[in-house]
Amino acid sequence: MDIRFVAGFGPIGPDPDETHRFWSGTLGLRFDEIAPGHHHARALDGAKVFGLWLLTQAAEATSGVPGRPSHLPVPQAWVEFELASPTAVADGAAELTAAGRQLPAGLKTEPWGQTTARLLSPEGLLVGPSHLPGFHEGTTAA
Repeated sequence: MDIRFVAGFGPIGPDPDETHRFWSGTLGLRFDEIAPGHHHARALDGAKVFGLWLLTQAAEATSGVPGRPSHLPVPQAWVEFELASPTAVADGAAELTAAGRQLPAGLKTEPWGQTTARLLSPEGLLVGPSHLPGFHEGTTAA
């Protein structure tokens, strides 16, 4: 896989109010609520996005079904690696599958246009090779 950059990183929390209070109140990060329960600190240098993600939403994005499957570890955080194109994400998903990794929700395009192939690392980290067109505006995808 040709990873271009860390597209985003953040904690996954079971209590959205407590998670938001800690990261915004205690640490003082400024978040935009981009959708109910989705808070992104886009002006924080070092990653394109530092985002708070609800456990229920992360579980569904990983498993492809509502609720968290009991056989999967509870993820504590997420990281997405930006690839050059949706085709590169599909190729990366095939590479991961060939290496014996399971992609419970498979390759999919989210309603906001992001192509993802999410899996859990051995540590329980939600990992997603992805492509978000907005991160590539003004550039030529490979």
